[in-house]
Amino acid sequence: MAETTAPEKAREALSEVLAESWWAVGLRGLIGIAFGLICLLVPAAAILALILLFSAYMLVDGVLAIASGIKAARNGERWGLLILEGVVDLAAGAVAFLWPEITTVVFVILIAVWAIISGGLMLGAAFRLKLDHGRGWLALGGVASVIFGIVLLVAPVVGAVVLTWWIGAYAIVFGVLLLILSFKLHEKKEERAAKPATRTAAKRKPARRTAAKKA
Repeated sequence: MAETTAPEKAREALSEVLAESWWAVGLRGLIGIAFGLICLLVPAAAILALILLFSAYMLVDGVLAIASGIKAARNGERWGLLILEGVVDLAAGAVAFLWPEITTVVFVILIAVWAIISGGLMLGAAFRLKLDHGRGWLALGGVASVIFGIVLLVAPVVGAVVLTWWIGAYAIVFGVLLLILSFKLHEKKEERAAKPATRTAAKRKPARRTAAKKA
């Protein structure tokens, strides 16, 4: 029998991990579908909520960075970059809160970059996943993510409503693909769970026959 190569072992390990956590993949898909529906049905509220969430995050992160810089200064360590990072974060959070229109364009670019990077990582993971564990669906999700990011970069100055429609459509497609993948992974998990039981039953049959002969 040929020895298993390192890439095959890595593929086997990744397949087992995803099969065991099929429910998390499915939950991620359901959340994506729910978020997509909100964006399609209430686009204005969705984009405003995203910008305010980003603003709140930057403000909190800025305060924490400045606090870390002050602590570093008291301990005699380098503190300049931490303070500068905190000030930049606070400024970005304030701009996002006070001028959401300007933030929308920047936000579009950030989403585009995130979608392309996320899609590329998914494509890389797909090539490490076994074919019968839903490699095609994971790869398709990665391609959809990359295409979505490229479209946003090509036309970043779009209306907030159109942007949320794009995000909503992407989230629904992405969520559906993850749901299909989770069902496939669950099927493979059930098959693996059934194999030990089948082997145990097969071992018991010869033992029963031997006992019957002795009797």
